Amino acid sequence: MGAKGSGALYVTRLELDREGLLSACLPESEEYIRSLPVVKHLGALELANVTFFVGENGTGKSTLIEAIALGCGFNAEGGSRNFRFSTRSSHSELYKFLYLSRTNRRPRDGYFLRAESFFNVATEIEALDAQPAASPKLIEGYGGRSLHEMSHGESFFSLMTNRFFGNGLYILDEPEAALSPSRVMAMLTLMRDLCERDSQFIISTHSPILLAYPGARIYELSDKAVSEVSYRETSTYQTMKQFLDQPERMAKYLTES
Repeated sequence: MGAKGSGALYVTRLELDREGLLSACLPESEEYIRSLPVVKHLGALELANVTFFVGENGTGKSTLIEAIALGCGFNAEGGSRNFRFSTRSSHSELYKFLYLSRTNRRPRDGYFLRAESFFNVATEIEALDAQPAASPKLIEGYGGRSLHEMSHGESFFSLMTNRFFGNGLYILDEPEAALSPSRVMAMLTLMRDLCERDSQFIISTHSPILLAYPGARIYELSDKAVSEVSYRETSTYQTMKQFLDQPERMAKYLTES
């Protein structure tokens, strides 16, 4: 497990200061993070060129991905490091207690993509492009067509194919949410190409297709632990295989029980 594969490492390790978090005075709205399974069980984790976080809803995957992104200097709602807009302050304080170990290499590119707030990113791009500027419009780096004029899946894929340049750190929160299975498979090829251009990916996902990326390091979050697992050990793979092995029987059982 944990083969490194091709690519560059910019962030090599993360570690949670659990004692500091548990003793900190948090806003009442932030108290929930102390009870998240990822906070209860997260220790020090080694990262690879492609690292996945997988687990059931509510285990804290997205909260952890957000904390990593904030710790790396990205905007809480997504975008590149140059994005500083905020439509609603909803990020947690977890990033303040997460220590990230970095190499002496610095990424030339980077992006934080989160499915739930990508609409806001697209809106911010249009707002910035509406301002007079001597430089080319931002949308040219996304394929030249308004992301609002595309389907959710088209805009996601256009972002990855046109905006991710390589030599980058890409932090993605459930990128498969808007993509068809064939586009998710195409994303594997894009990731391979970007890793060959010195890139690193940190991804939370429910996709058994993405998790199959060769040489990736996979951490599964559960109520009992945060564990490094192989692809076929993930509950995502096992659940999907169980269903696809006997789809009619499983569907009948689930709808008649």
